[in-house]
Amino acid sequence: MENQIKGLREKKNISQGKLADLCNVSRQTINAIENNKYDPSLQLAFDMAKNLGVTVDTLFLNEGGEKNEE
Repeated sequence: MENQIKGLREKKNISQGKLADLCNVSRQTINAIENNKYDPSLQLAFDMAKNLGVTVDTLFLNEGGEKNEE
């Protein structure tokens, strides 16, 4: 499942390290998620969404590659 995390993070001017700190994970974890090498737990997805000011649905693309609507 592709995600929009990098774009949303950059739009908020938040570094990978800062988002990682806010979510209590490593910067490497955020990097792996952004590069679709690791799927976050449900709790981590909620934490990222909260810290980016969006819903969980906004973070991820659906099966057809389209953004989920907020």
